[in-house]
Amino acid sequence: MQKFIIGLLIIFSMASHAKDTFTSSELETLSHNFVKAIEARQQPDTKIEDIDHYISLLADNFTDEHIKYKFTYTDKAKLKEDMIAKMNGKIIFFSINIDEMLIGSNATFIEMTETIKGKPSHLNKIIEYTKTNIVSLEFNDKGLITHIRRHHG
Repeated sequence: MQKFIIGLLIIFSMASHAKDTFTSSELETLSHNFVKAIEARQQPDTKIEDIDHYISLLADNFTDEHIKYKFTYTDKAKLKEDMIAKMNGKIIFFSINIDEMLIGSNATFIEMTETIKGKPSHLNKIIEYTKTNIVSLEFNDKGLITHIRRHHG
């Protein structure tokens, strides 16, 4: 836990050098919009438009890090391709709830709980789980996400 708190402080201090253009309320709204976009793109009736909306929240020069899996996206076209491929699986149910949000200077940390029931296209069985994840978001002066760090539970 102490390492996590130190990491938060380091990231917030790095983000504090960004142009401080957004109020806490605006950053909270931007973060809620991101979480809503995650939820919309993982529903039984998800459409390509939901994926396009999610990607529209990202700056052209973005980084999306999945820390636990040592995987990073930096290309919107590849991200979209992979999201469309995931539509070959079956989502029965998906929900996401924000448990807590910390707001810094053009950055937020979101603790959120995700519940999913579905059948990924690469498995022959239905899976169901609930996990709490922590995501950090950094925004540019246009309110677009420049950096996502996902700490999967």
